[in-house]
Amino acid sequence: MSNPSTPDPSFLRGLTQRRLGRRDAFRVAGFSAAGLALAACGVKGKGVARPTSSAQAQSEVEKYWAGKAKNGRIDFANWPLYMDPEHPELKKFTEQTGIKVNYKEVIQETTSWFAKIQPQLAAGQSIDYDLMVVTNSIQLTQLIKLGYLVPLDHDKLPNFTKNVGERYRNESFDPGNVYTVPWASGMTGIAYNPKYVDTPPTSYAALWDPKYKGKVGMMSDSQEIANFGMFALGIDPEKSTPADWQKAADKLLQQRDSGIVRKYYDQSYIDPLAKGDIWLCQAWSGDVFQKNLSDGTDLKFVIPDEGATIWTDNFMIPKTAANPVDAITLIDFFYEPAIAASLAEYINYVTPVPAAQEAILADAAKATGEDKKTLDMIANSPLVFPSADVYAKLRTYRTLADATEQKKFESIFQPITTS
Repeated sequence: MSNPSTPDPSFLRGLTQRRLGRRDAFRVAGFSAAGLALAACGVKGKGVARPTSSAQAQSEVEKYWAGKAKNGRIDFANWPLYMDPEHPELKKFTEQTGIKVNYKEVIQETTSWFAKIQPQLAAGQSIDYDLMVVTNSIQLTQLIKLGYLVPLDHDKLPNFTKNVGERYRNESFDPGNVYTVPWASGMTGIAYNPKYVDTPPTSYAALWDPKYKGKVGMMSDSQEIANFGMFALGIDPEKSTPADWQKAADKLLQQRDSGIVRKYYDQSYIDPLAKGDIWLCQAWSGDVFQKNLSDGTDLKFVIPDEGATIWTDNFMIPKTAANPVDAITLIDFFYEPAIAASLAEYINYVTPVPAAQEAILADAAKATGEDKKTLDMIANSPLVFPSADVYAKLRTYRTLADATEQKKFESIFQPITTS
């Protein structure tokens, strides 16, 4: 029987061609015009209070999971390009458990997905999926606050408990992993082209340096530029206030109005960076890794001294799931190191399972030629396996509590990139 953590050699050779990344879809999540419209009109649902003690949380878990049994089927909703199309991990899961998985790439961005499922969840009706992957965002906050997610039984997650990295055990958007556990992560930092930048940037000050006038790329995503403006001022985005947002916006306006920024980009920044149209820019770690892997470029990605952003996509079970036991069994399966390695070998994003690194190195030791080179590159990349020092410098986005906060945030940062 083949090892699911060893990818097909033809797939590895296919990595020499550029493929779209997860962030092609993610970049419009949470703060698009559609998202603002949704937030403005509000959502219906009975809000629930987060458990205030471990005893209360355990009581809610026991109440939900009592009498639940395996049914032999899972309907799993995920993003495009987030698993090998041959689904080797799911095939292995079915071999081991007998549970069949109906896997659909139906989530294109967070806002539209939330708009689609919210009415059914509010009415207590099925959304036709037992498991879904959602990014940390205001929509995820709403899913939790409105009581639309199942409290996870961690007794059913032994692999998670044993193998998940410390960074993912107590996320600010879901303290204690009560409702979510991570699928994969990515980082937002500074990328630069060493053909044009002799000294590696170590601070956000480089993005405001007049010597790079017209050669700096920034993102059009409000969350991303907001975090960079706050990092540049020494402000922790997760703990920021509206007054901090305004200070960051003023800093970003200074950068824009002085002509330092060539353009505000979506994911299209990666090619201008490689060509030298821009010399350094905001960047997503997965893009830089994949560009170097597929096109042979030598772009560099750095985490500045002030810190950087980490975003996380998360497993969760909707409250109307027909097969929650099967779903939580699959969640835990992905925390086996060999399975986490298999996934990381395909998607090239940050895995929440550190032990996957050793599994990929073992695969590399058995491979030859380009396959070995690719696996070694993945296993040794700090963009897939950040060090403890890097994790200590990573912060997430500010959790926006409601529509009012969201509109306030957007009204401050959106005009920077659109006017």
